[in-house]
Formats: sequence, structure tokens, C-alpha cells
Amino acid sequence: MTILHRRAFLQSAAVVGAATLAMPAYVNRAAAQTRTLTVASLFGDDKPETKIWFKIRDLVEAKLPGQFKFNIVKNGALGGEKEVAEGVRLGSIQASQSTVSWLSGWVPELQLLDLPFLFRDGEHVRKVVEGSVGAELREKLLAQNFVVGGYINYGARHLLTKQPVTRPEQLKGKRIRVIQSPLHTKLWSAFGTTPIGIPITETYNALSTGVADAMDLTKSAYAGFKLYEVVPYLTETGHIWASGVVYYSTAFWSGLNEEQKAVFLQASTEGAAYFNQLIVGDEAGSVAIAVQHGGHVLQPEERATWEAGAHGVWEEFAPIVGGIDKIKAIQATV
Repeated sequence: MTILHRRAFLQSAAVVGAATLAMPAYVNRAAAQTRTLTVASLFGDDKPETKIWFKIRDLVEAKLPGQFKFNIVKNGALGGEKEVAEGVRLGSIQASQSTVSWLSGWVPELQLLDLPFLFRDGEHVRKVVEGSVGAELREKLLAQNFVVGGYINYGARHLLTKQPVTRPEQLKGKRIRVIQSPLHTKLWSAFGTTPIGIPITETYNALSTGVADAMDLTKSAYAGFKLYEVVPYLTETGHIWASGVVYYSTAFWSGLNEEQKAVFLQASTEGAAYFNQLIVGDEAGSVAIAVQHGGHVLQPEERATWEAGAHGVWEEFAPIVGGIDKIKAIQATV
């Protein structure tokens, strides 16, 4: 090998060697740019509560390839809605979705969306949360370290019991599992029951062991938790439309740049619309599963009596949610 060739070879080797030495640093920097977010879901792969995150994940990864890794923890492994919300506030969980009922402990004004017999249907709810009311509640949630990506609708809540119940007086003396919310407690107290606050992940056992006799829930979650095995009667009261939010921790959100925030917001909006569509189909499927396993669907009698008993809640919570005029304006929304 000539001196010239040897010199060229050594120079090439030095370049390759330097590049090789630099590769681990490059790989490490690239890995460091990928942020992992832990997302909590109460259900498995087949339910809307998890499918919404697959949708959001795919939308985010398409716009921001390699920047985020979604660790979607399913089947309530991180706790019920309350425990997850606490984790999101603290930043140990980066995202989830929740009914507004659980979040009302931090933002009492959210109970506006839980007022019984206020909303006619899902479309009525959508118009309200997409307007000034929804914007106002977003700001109040943000003040409590919850960043709202979008509003979702879990469907109407219905009464679930061990024995047939179609009239309000048949509930007297029953122990009913409720969300740990003042409004839900007041509602069922008005019908002569004893409300018991129990996390949803513990409800099946509470019902099977006699700690509780009844509860209320959406049709989708009814089958999701196999509650038809312990409360086989579903009475279609539709007393509360279970609004919810897709939300993120402020600790996670504050670390995003403006482009990333915009992508997450758009993905959450599309994910929320997808969730709402899934719920409609999932409700029908859930009821079919419940009936197949011995469940029964009943219609309430004396509906005016149900509504009269519940409307006392409006008066009591009016000062908290913005006044009776605000409530009646929402009732009249078209």
C-alpha cells in the first residue's frame, strides 16, 4: 500500500470510527425525544373507553411520528375514575376520560350537566357543551389541573335493581350504590333510598354480597362490568345524561409545544366524536348481552312522579351551578 493510499485509508477509517462513536449519542437523543404518556381506561380493548384512545393515538402518531408513545393501561388497573383523576391531577397519569360526576368534587359547577331530567337527548347535551356553558366549564377544570381535550357522552343513566322496580315508591328502604357526588346522593335520597358511595370497580362485589341493592348506570357499562349477573333488572329511566370529558394532566400539557397541543386537541375532538358514535352501537349490543344472560329491560311507570321527585335537586343545586334561570335556559335549548 502506498503512502498516499495508506493516508486515505486512515482518513476514511477515522471518519467511519467517529460516526460509529457518535451513533449511540444520536440514538439516545432520538429516544429522548419520544415522550411516553400513560393513559387509563376502565375497560378492555372492545369498549369505547379504550377504543377512543386507540383512535387518538393513531391520529397523533400520524401527525407527530415518533414523538409520543401511548401506554394505554386497561381494565381499571390504575383504579376507578376518582383514583385516576387524582393521578392525572398529580401528573402520575397523563390522560384519561371521565364522567363529569367524578370531577365535580373539584369543580362543583359540573353538576349542572348531571341535573336529573334536564336534557332531552344526546343532541341536546351536545349543543350545551359545545356552547358557552362548555367553554366556561373547561376554564374551571383547567384551574384544577385538568386540560379538557373534548366532551363525550356516555349515554343516559338508568336504574339497575335486583327486583323489578317501575315506580318510585318501590325504591323506599333500598340501599343504592351511587357515585360519590352530593348531587347523586341527594337525588336518590329523594326517593327514600339509602345512598352508598362505592367506586365502580368495587360495585359488583357490593351488589353480590348485599352491601347494596341497586344502582344506576349507562347501558354500555352495564354489560361492560357484567352487572346483569347481580342486578338483572334495567328500568329505562334515563334520568341523567352521563356527560364526560377526555382530559390531560397540566404537567403533561405544559411540556407540549404549540404544534403538539394543536394536534392533541384535534385528535381529542375527533376521538370524542368517534366515542359518541361507538356508544350508540355499544349500548344496543350491551343490552342484547344482558338479556341473553337473563337480564330484563323494564319501562318506568308514573314518569311524572319520577320527574317531580328529582326536580327538588334543581332548586338545591341552583346556587352552585349558576342559578335556576341558567338551568331553565338550558332546558329550553333547541
